[in-house]
Amino acid sequence: MVNHLTKLTLIILLGLAPIFLSAQPTADAGKGLFKNNCAQCHAKNMKSVATGPALGGVEERWADYPRQDLYDWIRNSQAMIKKGHPKAVELWGTWKPTVMQAFPNLTDEDIESVLLYVNGMYDGSLLPKSAVAAGGVTGGATKAETPSWYYYALFAFLGFLALLLARIISNLNVLAAAKDGTTVAQRTLWQTLTSKGVIGFALFAAIILGGYTTVNNAISLGRQQGYAPDQPIAFSHATHAGTHKIDCQYCHDGARRSKHGVIPAANTCMNCHRAIKVGSKHGTAELTKIYASIGYNPSDNTYIKDYDKLSQEELKAIYTKWMADSYITEEGIEAIDKAGEALVETQWNNLVSSLTNDQKKKIQGPIEWERIHNLPDHVYFNHSQHVAVGKLECQNCHGAVEEMDVLAQHAPLSMGWCINCHRETEVQFGDNEYYKSYEKYHDDLASGDKDKVTVEDIGGLECQKCHY
Repeated sequence: MVNHLTKLTLIILLGLAPIFLSAQPTADAGKGLFKNNCAQCHAKNMKSVATGPALGGVEERWADYPRQDLYDWIRNSQAMIKKGHPKAVELWGTWKPTVMQAFPNLTDEDIESVLLYVNGMYDGSLLPKSAVAAGGVTGGATKAETPSWYYYALFAFLGFLALLLARIISNLNVLAAAKDGTTVAQRTLWQTLTSKGVIGFALFAAIILGGYTTVNNAISLGRQQGYAPDQPIAFSHATHAGTHKIDCQYCHDGARRSKHGVIPAANTCMNCHRAIKVGSKHGTAELTKIYASIGYNPSDNTYIKDYDKLSQEELKAIYTKWMADSYITEEGIEAIDKAGEALVETQWNNLVSSLTNDQKKKIQGPIEWERIHNLPDHVYFNHSQHVAVGKLECQNCHGAVEEMDVLAQHAPLSMGWCINCHRETEVQFGDNEYYKSYEKYHDDLASGDKDKVTVEDIGGLECQKCHY
């Protein structure tokens, strides 16, 4: 009887062992998982929208569905979308074409740990008390940065301490020599500062600091996410691509057929603005800059002969007349008043400052736009490969430009960001002649051995693809 009870107890304990031995979800584990898997696309404060949505409240948003559905969404969102899951389709409709990375290796416990961390950051229970007292975190920061003056003061103190120690050592050497009956000349402060040891240490420190600064700046080159400089013309992508639905490639026509997306020439602008001469937002202020750069007279709809030879005063007479006539038409008065004269003068001065600079003295000539996206010289990127072959939307890299009045750099353009995209992005094999030669992958897809082929599968992570 005892043996049977022992066996039964052993069986029960073995059956319950996985439950007791399995890793229990914790917010600490979730913090590491979030940092390694989620932080690239989701804000750490769980309240701000980044590349992906704010994660705070995600459980409430999935409360109408089984818990397993949320697990499946996190592990493979695209599979759920293809199955037609209502919540998955809803999210895809809101966030496409941004694809959520798949995490098939995350266990249920891992996901629960991440959710514990998300909830703790969202409700403030995991934040430092100082951050909670100040109203939570902003932009994902949970602690104040140490001010730079603190480091300068620390370095100055360490330098002073090093000199003091050098003097003490020098004095001790003199005392030791006197005790032994020998004479050693005591060094002055200047001799100490100009000694080989101090100079060698200073050179070593300078090399280390210079190397660190050079490497750090090189890594940061072009990685100016959020950079939105003022442009010579207040061109609004929100108006053109958003309100009027102009396709990106109508203006940036190089994107589908060359390495560069190209900045459109003023001739492209004139395709529309020979007819649309007064802007809906800025009136004549910005469009006249285009006319002045290319030599078009909007008053009589002609291109000006020998335009490059005209003086600035002659140009002023042409374009201020156009501004004044447009003002009179808009105001419905017979003659331009004092307010109109001031408006015309202001617009003209702004035109001159926008189209000239220290290197470009004349108004005539191309518009010098401020460059926003700038990859290092050792990086090769081809727009046509991504647009024409990969069939990617411009928004994948440039964000929702149709909502931007002032264009800003959307993506970090870092190496890690590009690699993650190549790991996640599915190659569009269907009706794409470029990928016809990949017979094995076509066969694998047809047989069901593969459900998708990513850029990584076809060599998208090979160094020479981006670095020659």
